[in-house]
Amino acid sequence: MDKKQLPIGKSDFKQVIENNYYYVDKSLFIKEVIDKSDSILLIPRPRRFGKTLNVSMLKYFYDCCPEISPTSPPSRENKQPGPGNTYKNLFSSLAIQGAGQQYLDKMGKYPVIFLSFRSIKELHWESCWDKIKQLIQDEYLKHDYLLDGQTLKAQEKTYFKKIINLEGSKGDYENSLEKLLIFLNRYYGQRAVILIDEYDAPVHAGFSYGYYEEIINFIRNFLCGGLKDTDQYLEKGVLTGILRIAKESIFSGLNNLGVFTLLEEEFDDKFGFTEKEVEALLADFQLLDRYSEVQRWYNGYRFGEQVIYNPWSIINFLGSKAKDCKPYWINTSDNQVVESLLSNSGKELKKELEQLIRGEPIEKAIEQNILLKYIDTREDLLWSFLLMGGYLKQTPLKRDEITGKMYYTLLIPNMEVRITYVQIIDRYFSTKIGSEKLEIMLKALIEGDVILFEKMLRKVVLAVFSYHDFSGEPEKVYHALVTGLLVWISNTHEIKSNRESGYGRYDIMIIPRDPRAGGTIKGQTGYVIEFKAIAPEDNETVPEAVEAALQQIEEKKYETELIDRGIEKIKKLAIVFSGKEVYVREKTAVLTSG
Repeated sequence: MDKKQLPIGKSDFKQVIENNYYYVDKSLFIKEVIDKSDSILLIPRPRRFGKTLNVSMLKYFYDCCPEISPTSPPSRENKQPGPGNTYKNLFSSLAIQGAGQQYLDKMGKYPVIFLSFRSIKELHWESCWDKIKQLIQDEYLKHDYLLDGQTLKAQEKTYFKKIINLEGSKGDYENSLEKLLIFLNRYYGQRAVILIDEYDAPVHAGFSYGYYEEIINFIRNFLCGGLKDTDQYLEKGVLTGILRIAKESIFSGLNNLGVFTLLEEEFDDKFGFTEKEVEALLADFQLLDRYSEVQRWYNGYRFGEQVIYNPWSIINFLGSKAKDCKPYWINTSDNQVVESLLSNSGKELKKELEQLIRGEPIEKAIEQNILLKYIDTREDLLWSFLLMGGYLKQTPLKRDEITGKMYYTLLIPNMEVRITYVQIIDRYFSTKIGSEKLEIMLKALIEGDVILFEKMLRKVVLAVFSYHDFSGEPEKVYHALVTGLLVWISNTHEIKSNRESGYGRYDIMIIPRDPRAGGTIKGQTGYVIEFKAIAPEDNETVPEAVEAALQQIEEKKYETELIDRGIEKIKKLAIVFSGKEVYVREKTAVLTSG
């Protein structure tokens, strides 16, 4: 196959098709939208999963208006809906052509209002408001032919001109979606289609930068004006975003709204790439031998019943000269809210985060309706935010019969997202300790310099433990600290905690991994770590505590898992502590075959 150019950064459907970019056919999304009885569809998906391209496709499918020349406004006669004004050539080779005549009959039949809020992420409300007005202005300018003739009354023309001249009041812009819908319906004698992409992008910015109430108030009035009680003017409305923001915040009174999050089966294969689509892509680019590596880095998402790959990362991987698997998605995403929430969270949440990074699942209730202003005080909203944003994957678990809440098993979906969490923890420790100390400490551990490791660990403890509570079970505090620090080497080593091996449960195990194949590098050193606390009332000496910890490793045969993984050199470490005093001792075993 002659390799087509990849559509990296391209989100306009017409541009992708006309320039013959590689396109994974999602045109049956149109059929699924038409089949839904709901007048308005809200379809939240994570960032960079093809929402804008799909909404753009809907625009060109439905639109009865040709592209308008700003110097030659069309007359009413050549603006009538009909097959002559469609973009049907864009769909000639796509799956929608075979869906049935009842779908093709809707092609090119409706005027379309298309707004994308995805670039409105301003630091201040004033600049956000300016951009919103300009966005609405641009859409009105596309339809300024409405000012010709007698379609609009004199007062309506005055209103229209205020919008395009950026002279309208806040109320004028709040009513602008409804007004344009009515104007188009009157002009064409046909219901219109409303498409709104990334409706919640400015809401996220408002939450982060302190103008949440202002943007929520505007978006609520704007959307409800255009979508509530407008069925006589509206053929279909489709909104995309990342979150299903709670109905009482934005969608109050919209009884004709159908919401389809990534937890539902509807549209489950229409955003992101399925396993079959990725296999076909890799085969077309002669990279099918890299499938297992690509799978470990970029798949793992679960939309409805489908396993989904991150399309942005797949396209960028294929388009890279070196064909390296690396974190493409997280380098384009705004992780500010995620990082702030996780960095400022309590000990219990940090412990669960470290558990996720180690590849261990957690069980949580998920709330589909999210009120952002409560996200830092309600744990269920935080986990829901992480799931809907693409930072976790889910498997349905159970429903609580009393509360009605649905519980899910949550995991980090893939290596790329895992790196996001690692970087957050990295920055958390760096601000308190300094990255140089951490690098020296972990390098000493991996290179087997236990004396230097102990010295640096003592410095870390003195810096960090002023932020920890020693009451209760101090052994768990040390365990959590060391596990968090080891996240730094999680790309080269598998970090496991509190797992069964031999005749018991070790505290921490470090297994060298092959970063390319996901297996184990057998020639390197594996570690088993056991923690031991010395309580003042025990009258136990450090040598006695060290001996007890090492003896426990021996007696329980914790190294069994390492041996089973083919590791021949094993270091057994006892980390003994009394308050802020830390001691590290080792015992090394070298296994010989035969």
